[in-house]
Amino acid sequence: MTGLKIAICGGGIGGLSAAIALMQVGHDVTVFEKTRAFNRVGADINLTPNAVFAVDRLGVGNVLRKTAARPTFRISRDGETGEETSRLPMSSAAEEKYGAPQLTIHRADLLEALRDRLPADRLQLGKAVSGVVTDDTSATVTFDDGSEQAFDLVVGADGIHSAVRTALWGQDHPKYTGMVSYRGVFPRETAPDLPDLDAFTKWWGEVPEKQIVVFPLTGGKEIFVFSTIPQSDWSEEGWTLPGDVEDLRAAYQNFHADARSILDHLTDVTRSALHVRDPMTQWAKGRATLLGDAAHPMVPFMAQGACMAIEDAVVLARALDGAGNDTVSEALARYEEERKPRTAQIQESSLANEWLKKGSNADWVYGYNAWNTPLK
Repeated sequence: MTGLKIAICGGGIGGLSAAIALMQVGHDVTVFEKTRAFNRVGADINLTPNAVFAVDRLGVGNVLRKTAARPTFRISRDGETGEETSRLPMSSAAEEKYGAPQLTIHRADLLEALRDRLPADRLQLGKAVSGVVTDDTSATVTFDDGSEQAFDLVVGADGIHSAVRTALWGQDHPKYTGMVSYRGVFPRETAPDLPDLDAFTKWWGEVPEKQIVVFPLTGGKEIFVFSTIPQSDWSEEGWTLPGDVEDLRAAYQNFHADARSILDHLTDVTRSALHVRDPMTQWAKGRATLLGDAAHPMVPFMAQGACMAIEDAVVLARALDGAGNDTVSEALARYEEERKPRTAQIQESSLANEWLKKGSNADWVYGYNAWNTPLK
């Protein structure tokens, strides 16, 4: 294999997508992931048309469609009255309009599909990154086991607690939003009378800290539920912890009967704090850059976190298409120039939590095509 020798730190959705895209344009890529084995953890991934169009060209779209659900509509309802305030046609209508449908899928299925596109020797497990040292010509990655390797380029795709980000820009801390999220899944067959279980539905509370999002998974056989409640602080150890479903139900006693019934069908939930960072002014330093949550972590209220990481991966590969050692800096500048404004806008819009509450035009998000957006 010719091209640049590139290390991708982090084997999640963004890192694996970047590896596939960069190999497609001829670069020598290795992904380093701290996890020693992949388990079926997590639950939902909501891939809106902008992301589905991107993964189709990565060669995994047909595989995802085998297990994914295709929500029929994107619906907003008032949490207390139940009034429908927005309805956006999805599924075949989205495919016709944007070139791809919305797919809701188990995170593990997406990761497996992406891993299967990589040669086995391109992914190294149990390799936790501890630091990166870079200059204008190379970057060296150090690992927790004491080893180190040099590369032409290092890409930090290692999440909100990114070791690459810390190495490049120093230690900082994400800001706690004052909200705790709850996630759970129940079999659709247990709720035959609930309306719109084929759709992506968001129930909006009177305050932005309270909302319920519901959509199908696994071809519609399971229903995923995401909800938030305000909490003044988060001092518990751990990023994701078991939650109390009774506490969740109690927080929504004033919601419409349909919304309460959704929560009644949950038997167990997990909970986690929601954190965010302000948009960064710069991602790259020397021969290293960032993508996904390492660069722009965001709250999930627009369901765009994974989608932005996939878009980043495609645009980064396009910017580096044909790049050699003497043009890496220019390529990274083109990547940032295209991606920073869009990801910052979505970070800020997601935190504001008003998107599609009443309006029904999603074109600026769903209509983005990472494969042909102009690069300067």
